[in-house]
Amino acid sequence: MRLTLHTFLTLDGVLQAPGGPDEDRDGGFEHGGWSFPYGDEDFGVAVTGWFAHADAFLLGRKTYEIFAGHWPKVTDADDPIASKLNALPKYVASATLTSVDWQNSALISGDVAAEVARLKQQPGDELQVHGSGDLAHTLIEHDLIDEYRLLIFPVHLGSGKKLFTDGAKAAALRLLSSSTTSTGVVIASYEPAGPVRYGSYALDES
Repeated sequence: MRLTLHTFLTLDGVLQAPGGPDEDRDGGFEHGGWSFPYGDEDFGVAVTGWFAHADAFLLGRKTYEIFAGHWPKVTDADDPIASKLNALPKYVASATLTSVDWQNSALISGDVAAEVARLKQQPGDELQVHGSGDLAHTLIEHDLIDEYRLLIFPVHLGSGKKLFTDGAKAAALRLLSSSTTSTGVVIASYEPAGPVRYGSYALDES
């Protein structure tokens, strides 16, 4: 399976608590719910299209707990997101949970990078990661992401957890596709493109 990472980002790279005020208040974060005003039909079409390719999900603890508290309550068999999340395998990376109760969930508590590498060898279309910032950092560090799907919202917050942290491994990405929703959200997909390349705009004075 290909590992695809789906992340909501502000213009200054923050991914913390896009969906609600109390989603993640770590560090005294007070901007939770910043993505909500920008939802529209274009946004829904893109996300639904991605879920159609999912064969399994890989989630961090916080995202798992948020999803497990919401999606099992959505029982419409025709809902394209709930039907996938409730039925497909879900692998949860956590150092603190001792069990996971959502249907078809399994806990990853050992070497996360090694276990994810093993999961990627299984047959299927996509192993999808949604949100899960801490887990994303581990996946970036170990070069396990095959495609980044970034939804970049027209807002900057000045504080909060970021997808690419200071000290993260430098790497280049290649743009695969991009579009813009009616509310100004830029949806961009990237794939890894090897090491960063460097140069200079300085005039050659030789």
